[in-house]
Amino acid sequence: MKLIEKLQHKYALSEKGAKDMIKAFIACTLSNIVLMMPVGLLYYLVEDLMHNNASENYVSFYVIGIAVCLVLIFITTYFQYNATFFVTYVESGVRRIALAEKLRKLPLSFFGKKDLSDLTSTIMEDCSTLETASSHWIPELIGSIISTFIVAVSLFFFDWRMAIAALWVLPVSFIIVLLSSKVQHTLGTKQMNVKMACADGIQECLECVRDLKANNAEAAYMKELDSKIKNVEKRAIITELGTAVFVTSAQMILKLGIVTVALAGGIFLIDGSLDILTFFMFLLLVSRLYDPMQMSLQNLAAIIAADIQCERMNEIFRSEIQTGEERLTNKGHDITFNHVGFAYDNKETVLKDVSFTAKQGEVTALIGPSGGGKTTVSRLAARFFDISKGEITVGGMDISKIDPENLMSLYSIVFQDVTLFNNTIMENIRTGRKSATDKEVIHAAKLAHCDEFVEKLPKGWNTMIGENGSELSGGERQRISIARAFLKDSPIILLDEATASLDVENETMIQESLSKIIKNKTVLIIAHRMRTVAGADKIVVLKDGSVAEQGKPNKLAKEGKIYKHMVEMQLEAASWQF
Repeated sequence: MKLIEKLQHKYALSEKGAKDMIKAFIACTLSNIVLMMPVGLLYYLVEDLMHNNASENYVSFYVIGIAVCLVLIFITTYFQYNATFFVTYVESGVRRIALAEKLRKLPLSFFGKKDLSDLTSTIMEDCSTLETASSHWIPELIGSIISTFIVAVSLFFFDWRMAIAALWVLPVSFIIVLLSSKVQHTLGTKQMNVKMACADGIQECLECVRDLKANNAEAAYMKELDSKIKNVEKRAIITELGTAVFVTSAQMILKLGIVTVALAGGIFLIDGSLDILTFFMFLLLVSRLYDPMQMSLQNLAAIIAADIQCERMNEIFRSEIQTGEERLTNKGHDITFNHVGFAYDNKETVLKDVSFTAKQGEVTALIGPSGGGKTTVSRLAARFFDISKGEITVGGMDISKIDPENLMSLYSIVFQDVTLFNNTIMENIRTGRKSATDKEVIHAAKLAHCDEFVEKLPKGWNTMIGENGSELSGGERQRISIARAFLKDSPIILLDEATASLDVENETMIQESLSKIIKNKTVLIIAHRMRTVAGADKIVVLKDGSVAEQGKPNKLAKEGKIYKHMVEMQLEAASWQF
């Protein structure tokens, strides 16, 4: 059981994957031993010829022996192929799904430490490396070690002196490769860093191509990207060279085994302490013994190098997920922040002692200077992160004790940064509630005034909108996101600059639609435009991570400082003429 657990931890395997890897070890061992059988058959053939032991059944014995060897080689090879390749491909799929499931359950704080290209590389490239390791390197290495050990023990029964002459090179060769582990880890880490830098650069280039063209910055950026690509090439050569120094040296020493067998055998033949047949047998055996071991040395080096990929996957698997009770116990949907404090990665404090209540049936607006913590508050309200201190409740229910996925059933959220899928408009809106009928989807879309632009499109609601809605304008993308929230129809609505991409006319229409569906709902809205929050029931002003002032808009417009100043500044800006 401990072996299974060690394999799971070492190579990021499932329990079944670890058990299947042990079967692969056995399969490779049997295959290697069976491949030694023709050598034994040849030994007995030479012995019979030298001692004139031929009989009537002489030819039949060796024909049957050859046939048996071929059958056994076929069976063990078939078993090995299934135990290494087919099973590995299944485990590779399980590993990728397990990684995706783990990522789905991780809090957003984890993704703050990782970028998209890094995670994509882990799921795709690192898994592919482990796939090759599980199908080729690890089983073949372990199989070679076990089968070689069995053969080595048997050699001592023939002649212990010749056995030592044949086998001394094996531990020396393996020790040389093992000593490379620290060097390989250092080189591999540096190589991974430059690969990630290059992947980030390519992704950034594709995402920002319009801005680069608009600022005539393509040449300068491509020059920098070209430098990153050359760094990947340079680092790959250095890493390969660093590995080759150890592996090639070990393989050269392995070849010395043939020399020592020949020299020792010659000496023992001369003094009469070794017969020619045993000498011949050892020469045959070492030629068969060293070939797979040479490949095993390369496999060992590759396995050592793969430790980096294993560690990257295990980092995801070891990360703590948010857990909690599945049953919701809230009574109503008031959101209450009670002396809440929060810091990203336990570093710089973002919120300190934030307290307010967003009541059900009211619109509560969060405003304030940039960096004040408005978006962080909205994320914490839905438990995208876990707070550092204090308490957040929904209807008296502590959200930190509720399973995040069940908790999310209470929320409809519209983010400032809209994410759309390369699918039809209909299916993008249906993301809000997968069970919704087409009629329900279209009704929600009309509330968000999506019909105004959808009906002008050639395929209407079935129009493909491209990657992240690239075929639509910013305002059109935002309206689809709002339609999703309308379709989900949850008791709590979080709007983070939801109308920022809309013109004044569309913003007014969206607000009219919102007023129709927010009855008896808790609405928490973030906005920078004061006209957007003018109709709110309550204003909470955040500055430097604290609640600077809160109350009704008309009261704060008279008695407040920050809110009053922001209203006056925007009125002044609206009167500017160019």
